[in-house]
Amino acid sequence: MRLFGRSKSTGTGVVNAELVADHLAQLLRFPTVAPDRGEEPDEACAAAFEGLHAKLREFYPLAFAAAEIDRVGDYGLLLRFAGASAEEPVLLMAHQDVVPTSADWEAEGWPHDPFAGVIEDGRVYGRGTLDDKGALVVMMEALESLLIQGWEPARDLYVLMGADEEKYGTNALDATELLRERGVVPHLVLDEGGAVAAEVFPGIKKDVAVVGVSEKGLMSVELIVDDAGGHASTPPIPSAPTVLAQALLNVDANQMPAVLHEVSRETFVTLAPYMPFLVGRMVKGASRLRKTFTNLLLKQGPETAAMVRTTFAITQLEGSPGMNVLATRAKATLNIRVAVGVTTDEVLEHLTTAIADERVAIQVLERNEPSPVSPRDERFDAIGAAVENAYPGTPVAPYIMLAASDGRHLATLSPAVYRFSPLRMDKAQRAAVHGIDENVEVASLGRGVEFYRSLLTGKALGPGLK
Repeated sequence: MRLFGRSKSTGTGVVNAELVADHLAQLLRFPTVAPDRGEEPDEACAAAFEGLHAKLREFYPLAFAAAEIDRVGDYGLLLRFAGASAEEPVLLMAHQDVVPTSADWEAEGWPHDPFAGVIEDGRVYGRGTLDDKGALVVMMEALESLLIQGWEPARDLYVLMGADEEKYGTNALDATELLRERGVVPHLVLDEGGAVAAEVFPGIKKDVAVVGVSEKGLMSVELIVDDAGGHASTPPIPSAPTVLAQALLNVDANQMPAVLHEVSRETFVTLAPYMPFLVGRMVKGASRLRKTFTNLLLKQGPETAAMVRTTFAITQLEGSPGMNVLATRAKATLNIRVAVGVTTDEVLEHLTTAIADERVAIQVLERNEPSPVSPRDERFDAIGAAVENAYPGTPVAPYIMLAASDGRHLATLSPAVYRFSPLRMDKAQRAAVHGIDENVEVASLGRGVEFYRSLLTGKALGPGLK
């Protein structure tokens, strides 16, 4: 099968999306779930990652032959393609690892084995289709196809394929330090994050390409209450779990103030022409009606509410080890996404005030400050031009990414880190990321390849074609 045909109208490459889908389906069959931090990969994990690497080399032989390759961590890969100039290099990112699924996937609700790579009804189904093997595949397909055509990058190109992003691992940190030691400061970094989103903004019927120019900070804390414990027949009032429960209720009832950041205002102002008339007028006046508009976003649902405030999610609870034993320690984990403009110190101060109970200890497990805001200059425009080539007529808007990406580590090295996966995602697909029935449209994979080809050969980054 040919990766590219010819277009009679433009004379440019036309992607064979079905072949791209087949490649993705085969890569999904490697269950590349990274070990927890501090743990060594077991035999099954090693086989999955090494098998994935072998298949990548099989599918993209020219790319792996042309690149200088560094291994970062156990299975992370950093590829360098030497360009005509070493000045202002570009770094593209996508990760190999995926989140796990239940062994009893049918009971969990999957219609297909999540690691079978099923292609059906114009979609590829499986864990990693959207997060993040789909983006990895279209990126590598674009590179391989350009190399087939004799392309040479106008500037050094780096490709980082981390293997522990889902476990908040160190691959991206290690790669960042390696690049720093070599004096490499990327002119542009592009990692996962935004997408061509459908049904994401109320009243907008068009698909919208949202490009992350920053991301919220990431913080994990434990709330801990210690007690004497004892036999369940003589429980004290209050017990450690009830003290903890009240603390959690206090956190839930005392959210940090909601604030419309300037980037979020820019998101909506950019999209105002595509909104119903009255809503569009309100959005255009968001600077004057900031509080009213912020309150409106809070009421529209979790996605828009998270755009304007720091969020606190209770993710893990721990109490007694036995049914008839009082807990000597009750513990809850909070996963906190820190709004841009807020510091992790301010979050800790807020938690202490909201809980207002000295019996509850607050232990910080990890913290990353919100990322700096990347410029909307010719680099952002280059991404927008590539979107237009792949998804004609799709509006492009900056936004603040709500989740965490490996790109946050590169923000310490480069002033221009963007988050965007060139794949279409409707509301159901976005809900399936880390959930059930994750899938990507075959047609979108083809468009994703066109996006990366356009980005790498566009005016802003240099054509590099012979």
